[in-house]
Amino acid sequence: MLSITRLDIDDAHLLIKGARNKANEIGVPMCIAITDESGNLIAFERMNGGKTHSISIAQDKAFTAGAARKATHDYNAANVPGSLAFGIDTECGGRISSVGGGIPVVVNEEFVGGIGASSGTPQQDMEVAQAGIDYFLSNR
Repeated sequence: MLSITRLDIDDAHLLIKGARNKANEIGVPMCIAITDESGNLIAFERMNGGKTHSISIAQDKAFTAGAARKATHDYNAANVPGSLAFGIDTECGGRISSVGGGIPVVVNEEFVGGIGASSGTPQQDMEVAQAGIDYFLSNR
């Protein structure tokens, strides 16, 4: 049998709160998604003004980070012509994201989920997602 540690709804709310705080600070309303360690959605928030197409993008970023246990920007670096990972974004029905803004959530060296943020630039999305993780880890 396996024992699995995963994020719960309260954890997801902390992650979203931290990400929302950063999005407000930089003035970019975001779509923020939280998944468990298998990439299944736990919670989602679209801030007022978050882009409509970013709804699915944030969820795919969180899916990638949670299920693949890899930051989306790491896939971006590997998803180039000539690389063995080129085309990874077509896998899983196109749900693997290689755009910055999806980061795995790790607690005590164990992957427990993923966070995805979308509506800003990839750098802004990455900052917002990381702020969610930082807030979660300091308030759990």
